[in-house]
Amino acid sequence: MEINPLEYLINPHKRIYWLFLLSSLVIAFIFLKHHPKQKCIILSKKLWLHSSSLLDYGYFIFSVFFKVMVILPILMSAKEVALFVNITLLDQYGFVRIDGFSYVQVMVIFTLSLFILSDFTRYWLHRLLHFVSWLWAFHKVHHSAKVLNPLTFYRVHPVESLLFGLRYSMSIGFVTGIFVFLFGSLVGVYDILGANLFSFMFSLLGSNLRHSHIKLGFGNVVERFLISPLQHQIHHSRNHVNTNFGGFLSIWDYLFGTLTLSKNVTNIKFGLEKAQMKNFQSLQGLLLFPFVAIYKQIKSKHFISYFVALCQFQRLKKEQ
Repeated sequence: MEINPLEYLINPHKRIYWLFLLSSLVIAFIFLKHHPKQKCIILSKKLWLHSSSLLDYGYFIFSVFFKVMVILPILMSAKEVALFVNITLLDQYGFVRIDGFSYVQVMVIFTLSLFILSDFTRYWLHRLLHFVSWLWAFHKVHHSAKVLNPLTFYRVHPVESLLFGLRYSMSIGFVTGIFVFLFGSLVGVYDILGANLFSFMFSLLGSNLRHSHIKLGFGNVVERFLISPLQHQIHHSRNHVNTNFGGFLSIWDYLFGTLTLSKNVTNIKFGLEKAQMKNFQSLQGLLLFPFVAIYKQIKSKHFISYFVALCQFQRLKKEQ
């Protein structure tokens, strides 16, 4: 477990793995050669020394330690979920094996299934974080960044980190348990340096530019299938915040009506509304204000009315 923030640079499972940073740097260099006007923004001290960026740097260090000390110890691992799924299937259906597939075929199908289901569940959890009011209170922490840099990726409230950890364990464990049940020892993953082949390859395609000011789009056709850096930057724009929820793939946004193509947006403004931004200017604010916001929601007439109506419904149900 990485308790040293610098170890994130040598872990291919992490967004800021050195090779992913290098590939993003190369892509940015090529992009800026053709768009020289953006150089003054990217190289500006106002960007890298902005109060929002400085908060990102400090919050990243905090999140590394907090994740190792608090979140990981209470999370069920993907292996535990896979074991539970496999045992449950064995109890229900006994010993089952599907024949006719080679080791290579099973590996390809398994690796692709892991990637697709993980990305699909990431899309839906991300979407819920925007449309469920108490979840949005936590997710606002991420959207409170006024400027973007690669470490903005880690500006995530611990509650959200816990939810995404559960999502990962459940989705990966579920697929693994089913495949082990059906294919046994044939199950294996195509990986690069221990990371899923597809996740690794897509991370090389400028993943760290999503949280940047490099306005790199992929064009209308590709952006219906893959999220471009500019599409994710559009997602961070307060006027387009409920679009482009995809992780690596934008096909989910395309299928479920939340896609915004980069060519359709010209005015991007990062951060929350001005009245809300004052609550997210410090480490203390990022961690505590979501709970304050939820408490205010619970105290509101809407929640009280809902609670009273629910109690009345339960009472009538008992009387019947």
